[in-house]
Amino acid sequence: MRRTRHPWRRPLLALVAIVNLAALAYRTTEGWDWGNAYWMVVITLSTMGFSDANTKTLSGSGRVITTLLIVGGLVVVQLTIQGFLALNESGYFRLLSEQRFRRRLQRMHNHVILCGYGRIGREIAEQLTREGVQLLVVETDPESRDAAEERGLPVLNADATLDETLLDAGIHNCRALVAALTSNAANLYVVLSARGLAPGCRLIARAESDEGERKLRQAGASQVVSPYVAGGRTMAATALRPLAVNFMELLSGSDCEVDEFQLSDDPALLGDLNGSTLAELELRRRTGALVLAVRTADPLLNRGESRLIANPGGDVRLGPGQLLVVLGSQPQLASFAKLLGTALVDVAEMPR
Repeated sequence: MRRTRHPWRRPLLALVAIVNLAALAYRTTEGWDWGNAYWMVVITLSTMGFSDANTKTLSGSGRVITTLLIVGGLVVVQLTIQGFLALNESGYFRLLSEQRFRRRLQRMHNHVILCGYGRIGREIAEQLTREGVQLLVVETDPESRDAAEERGLPVLNADATLDETLLDAGIHNCRALVAALTSNAANLYVVLSARGLAPGCRLIARAESDEGERKLRQAGASQVVSPYVAGGRTMAATALRPLAVNFMELLSGSDCEVDEFQLSDDPALLGDLNGSTLAELELRRRTGALVLAVRTADPLLNRGESRLIANPGGDVRLGPGQLLVVLGSQPQLASFAKLLGTALVDVAEMPR
């Protein structure tokens, strides 16, 4: 037997039918307008039944209709209420909500997947949402899940170490995945699964020890961060260079941000940009954005290694495969990306 796709449809249609048929019957037998006819149906079905100076006396036919409406209406209303209660108890409405959420996940693109919403995960989520980045939290702990939902974040209630979960989270459409679970082993499983599914995805993992960091890098993590090491470095930098650290904090709270732009490896896609110097391109004048650094392959080094040119001069030439680190407001960065055009590699294709 074919299962009804919308089990709520029949009782709802029955209720709508009896309301309209009763109103039509009142209009036919009593000669009322539609407003009075529907008003009579409402006060009869709700068992409120009252009259005022404007209420007309029912004819014999009208009383028969009222009697049938009371008997039939109560049965239909009761069956409708029982049907909706049964659907609620069976989890039907929860299933509909999950299906809507799955469709929402399928539409997500260029988002960040955050696995784990503990103390570190909450801070990560706070920073990303402050930057206006689309975020998806993957969490199984009820308390952490509720905390994320209270912040208005979309939460996928599933095990982040499973391939199915990462596929549902849109691993192929995300700009990065952050593994911030509480143990090295769990983060290792996430990185292994994510790297196997999406070799080009940018993976950032949390490590609790030097050994954990080494294994996470071996598993394919693009970047491994230890909260203790990062915290220690920040405290040391604050002791030695407090103004510089304060400047970075002020920058994170302003309308300016630092972004990366990966150039294509295909020289044909670079067009006039290929071989041109920063001075010739006048990127600062044309977009308002400032190029802070250029990461470029160095032919003098071993293959696969690269060097970083910080505070590049006007004589630095652009070439295939370079990564530009740029400072500017969102409109300036958008103008910068538009200027690069086809030379810019999509986030999903950026090297890890």
